[in-house]
Amino acid sequence: MNTRAKSEPIATIHCLSRPTLAIGFALIAALVAIALLSLVWTPLPPLKMQIIHKLKPPLAFGILGTDQLGRDLASMLMVGAWNSLSTSVLAVSLGASVGTFLGVTAAAQRGLFAALIMRINDVIFAIPPILSAMMLGALLGAGRFTAIIAIAVFMVPVFARITASAALQIWTRDYVLAARGAGKGKILITWHHILPNIANQIIVQVTIQLGLAILTEAGLSFLGLGMPPPTPTWGRMLADAQTYLGIAPWLAILPGLAIALTVLGFNMLGDGLRDLLDPREKRLS
Repeated sequence: MNTRAKSEPIATIHCLSRPTLAIGFALIAALVAIALLSLVWTPLPPLKMQIIHKLKPPLAFGILGTDQLGRDLASMLMVGAWNSLSTSVLAVSLGASVGTFLGVTAAAQRGLFAALIMRINDVIFAIPPILSAMMLGALLGAGRFTAIIAIAVFMVPVFARITASAALQIWTRDYVLAARGAGKGKILITWHHILPNIANQIIVQVTIQLGLAILTEAGLSFLGLGMPPPTPTWGRMLADAQTYLGIAPWLAILPGLAIALTVLGFNMLGDGLRDLLDPREKRLS
């Protein structure tokens, strides 16, 4: 009874001591809720054009006003949240899977194979994702698939470096040496000992890279390399707003604010998770 009574205040203090984690989680939870809600409901059809109501400021027509074609900005932002989030999650998931596989494989094999993987990753990392998307766009055509592949290719060396570095440290631990002495192969050791012990670092990096992916996806859409029109995306909304900055600044402010808050949320969530999951930061309770 006494142990339970003591643990509850400690848990409360533990959570309150990490406001970064709480704020980041709240921002991302709100983003996910809005994105999922857009699949079943929006204030108005996001692609419905009402020229008579074009360039209406917030609250003059709808909650957030309308664009140059009379489309409801709130509805477009909601659908844009789903498009940006789903594209980024798919891209980071693909990049993280391939990068993690390459990283743990390099750590297990070492030698020339590991050096070759790392050098290839260095070359890929040196190519900006925008340039990759332009090259892929020339081959595959602009679209969501191109954006996903371009972002994923950029993510691969990031996760490969992190997992290789973390895995190499685990390979020197006593329990791994004992497993090798017991006759376990490299594949089983990687699956049973390496991956579980670097999972926290991968989770944190996925969270942080999701913020970068959102920003990259917006940049690709801004350049016309993302999802094809008239599909609403935050980047395209920013691109379309350039002509009307003087008379309708909310067209750029609202999607820009959405992008900024999303990136901030993922960064804060990643920082909070890093502090929470890092064994050096844990407190004895």
